Amino acid sequence: MRFTILMACLIGFRVAISAAEWPEGVRRVTVLNYPDCFELSNADTRVTLCHQVGGRVLEYAWQGKNALYLDPQEVKWGTPGGPQTPSSAGRFDIGPEQIVPRREKLWSGLWAAEAIGPRAVRLTSQPDEATGVQLIREFRLDAKTSHLSCEQIIRNVSRETKHWSHWSRTFAVHGGIGVVPLTPETKRFPVGFVMYGPGPEPAIMFRPTDPNVRVRGQFLEVLGPTRYPKLGFDSNAGWFAYVMPHGQAFVKRYASPRDAVYPEVAGLTLCIWYPLASAIPACELEPHGPRNDIAPGASASYVEHWYLLPHRFPAAGEQIDLEKLAAQVERDAR
Repeated sequence: MRFTILMACLIGFRVAISAAEWPEGVRRVTVLNYPDCFELSNADTRVTLCHQVGGRVLEYAWQGKNALYLDPQEVKWGTPGGPQTPSSAGRFDIGPEQIVPRREKLWSGLWAAEAIGPRAVRLTSQPDEATGVQLIREFRLDAKTSHLSCEQIIRNVSRETKHWSHWSRTFAVHGGIGVVPLTPETKRFPVGFVMYGPGPEPAIMFRPTDPNVRVRGQFLEVLGPTRYPKLGFDSNAGWFAYVMPHGQAFVKRYASPRDAVYPEVAGLTLCIWYPLASAIPACELEPHGPRNDIAPGASASYVEHWYLLPHRFPAAGEQIDLEKLAAQVERDAR
């Protein structure tokens, strides 16, 4: 309860900044200790973008409820003793995870921010020598619904071809239920998912069992924190949902072509990282894009479509009506 109240206070600490005329549904605000953040909004949805540390989404809220975990310590950013490279909330990255070098300019560096239209903002990283790329992220909020288009563009600024892929690393609020549609025709994993073991060089378990992971019909559910938190999936459905305790489903839609090369060690198309709340009170939702072959001067683009849909969280002893959820996604997350 104390954490919930604190988070509500932090999200409420926002100050509008007087400036030139912005496009419709765009303004600049101070959130926590981050000045000049861009805010996108319509009647029911608010999106706050942070360009000071890594080009992130700080807030994705429908009817005042933020779907993202925002570390309370970020209120101390830029102060003596405060976090130097905070990285909670709506994070994006590039992979493959085990191959991509350290990339502080992309992950936690200062980005540029500009409004590009009604409810639309572009964030641009510094060129990064380690990876040879520059990242551009364009966010566009629908005029009426919670639909947020999140496009990441990987621009090759080096003199050689690069092969990086899109990697989403969104921290959603803890305590929800992940729902992944299975695609039997592209099944590679014997039980529908793999589990990464502990340690700096984790073993990948191909027939894991866990009381918080189950298959029902053509869906796999992640009911809560798992024995080891990182789970990988081979679904090519192109969407999944995370039903949150405050009565909303966080839905992501994205391209997942079946004939593409997915360069993670286990060929993952999606990960869910679900630790105990005592470790970090967040659940990480991670679509993985296919490998790109990006020539010098060329770019590759990948788009995630985010939605917040009203959906009742099951009470103790109940379970989600998975077919009803899938029908809701097909109807309202388009």
